[in-house]
Amino acid sequence: MPKVGMQPIRRQQLIEATLQAVDQVGLGDASIALIARLAGVSNGIISHYFRDKNGLIAATMGYIMNMLNEGVRARRQALTDDSPRAHLKVIIEGNFDASQVNGPAMKTWLAFWASSMHQPDLHRLQRINDHRLYSNLCCQFRRVLPLYHARKAARGLAALIDGLWLRGALSGDAFDTDQAVRIAYEYMDLQLAKQHTLGTDDQAADPTRTALANPAGA
Repeated sequence: MPKVGMQPIRRQQLIEATLQAVDQVGLGDASIALIARLAGVSNGIISHYFRDKNGLIAATMGYIMNMLNEGVRARRQALTDDSPRAHLKVIIEGNFDASQVNGPAMKTWLAFWASSMHQPDLHRLQRINDHRLYSNLCCQFRRVLPLYHARKAARGLAALIDGLWLRGALSGDAFDTDQAVRIAYEYMDLQLAKQHTLGTDDQAADPTRTALANPAGA
């Protein structure tokens, strides 16, 4: 019978072993046997806690995503400035936190993205993560921009964050966090500057809605 309180310890051991295995040999070759050996447990322990390798990968990604969310939350709680810019900076910095740009985390993210196209459970996690980033960015841009432009700015910044992370992960060099954050800040400031030139009326600021409201020849 397992000792009381061992479940979270065992789960964490196995998640850390999965990160180590993916870092060493990639997701495809990160077998149950290898992960169990790195964790110092039997193969059956993995089945007991996670059912199979897919369950373990999902739990590992949930752990990495939780670290991402905790990093953003901790930075937000430390803020003394409640401006949209301060909150957007926190989101950017959290996405390039050391927990997200170290070797094992980056390799696991890359493997996760590829696997999520074929595994429904992983795809669901990916959609949740994408929506959370977009929603958080849009919420802050919406404080100073009309809805159409806030959504557009959020989509652009989310794509830029992902793109900068991906290029850094694939470069083969140490991740240049300062450069990635600086580029994201520049885009953020360009979008926030639009508050001085755009009106506050959503319909007037949305070219699609304006065109529909004023068809040619009307």
